[in-house]
Amino acid sequence: MSDQEIGSLLLNKLADLKLDDGGDKQINSIVFARENFLDHQKIVGCIKSLQSLGDLIEVDQIENKRLELTKEGKEIVLNGSHEFLLWSSVPHDLPILQSDLMKIFPDQNVAKLGFAKAMSNKWIAIDKSSGKPMVKRLCNDIEDNVRDLLRLVESHNSDQLTDVQKNDLKKRKLIAEITEKSYNVRKGPNFQISVEKSETDLTSEMISKGTWKTKSFKEYNFNALGVTVERGHLHPLLKVREQFRQIFLEMGFEEMATNNFVESSFWNFDSLFVPQQHPARDLQDTFYLSDPAECNDYPEDYKQRIKAVHENGGDCNSVGYQYDWKESESRKNVLRTHTTAVSARMLYRVAQQHKRSGDSDFKPIKFFSIDRVFRNETLDATHLAEFNQIEGVVADKNLTLGHLMGLTKAFFAKLGINDIKLNLLIIHIPNRRWRCIAGILA
Repeated sequence: MSDQEIGSLLLNKLADLKLDDGGDKQINSIVFARENFLDHQKIVGCIKSLQSLGDLIEVDQIENKRLELTKEGKEIVLNGSHEFLLWSSVPHDLPILQSDLMKIFPDQNVAKLGFAKAMSNKWIAIDKSSGKPMVKRLCNDIEDNVRDLLRLVESHNSDQLTDVQKNDLKKRKLIAEITEKSYNVRKGPNFQISVEKSETDLTSEMISKGTWKTKSFKEYNFNALGVTVERGHLHPLLKVREQFRQIFLEMGFEEMATNNFVESSFWNFDSLFVPQQHPARDLQDTFYLSDPAECNDYPEDYKQRIKAVHENGGDCNSVGYQYDWKESESRKNVLRTHTTAVSARMLYRVAQQHKRSGDSDFKPIKFFSIDRVFRNETLDATHLAEFNQIEGVVADKNLTLGHLMGLTKAFFAKLGINDIKLNLLIIHIPNRRWRCIAGILA
């Protein structure tokens, strides 16, 4: 039934009402919905629509408390109470072992409650004369009063229940008391059956033809809420960043400070053993700062070790890159090309703290960072000069490739990616089935 048909039916019902004791009779929305087998919410919508037409009807909102069946109560109406089902499971003429009787019911809570209630009602008894508890019937004909009471609630006749019966059903969580809002509707001063829909807009055609003179216009509702103003929202990228951050924290990682977009070439390249003549350090790939063009200082002892590793391998059992390392090149400031520079600083700091503490045992560390990095890329529809890099660092003794693989799988599993391959080779050629999603260094 359409809203217009429901509204017409309601108005006709009001028109048929007779004066009673000097006042108009009224129609309750819930009663009207039940009598016509309609959804109460649709009735409420029609009443509000009729209200907006002026003084056609008068409406009072009321609140009623009523009883409603719970999910368990509805099941009992269909199948019978727990005690009735348990009594029905006991054979007519032969006792049954108590343990066997209880096994009949999948839900042991139902079985225990039904057994206790059936015993209380004296429907069954336990015979222990044979050494084992045997359950037998005490009567062959019973009435399922609980089911009958719930049927009264279902048919909206809960007023026939006593307070004791209501409280007992509430304790068993078979019924619940809810507050129900309804509306009493009666004729208004300008009541009529035929309703002409009010116009919401004054059009130029109405003005030119003069039809506006005979039209009924809907009044402005100055208390109505307007369109919700759009406010700021989190960018999808920020949501993903926060998701990654929470995963790292759940896995026991500590977040590194990444609030320095400007790094010296020493930390960005040299401490990571990138040769000073490497193409990645060219102007075509890296943003170099003009002011300040150079960093102030960095650890002298660490500088000498880095220099030695670049030139001849230092004490790392390597021959190095075999070139003259220039301090002037390492002092150049750049917009960091990766957050690994942050990891290099952090690892150096951890090493210094370990030396100062004098502890013989190294304390394992787990760090992570998520932040922006910058590359001198050509801007187009799919490339920017900045992007976000995710980085994790684990330092401990006796770590193996198995630890790295397990940690990687655990991370992606928390993202919902379980079907992954760990390949020790760099994949340059796209594969139709597999995509390279992470680069990992051990």
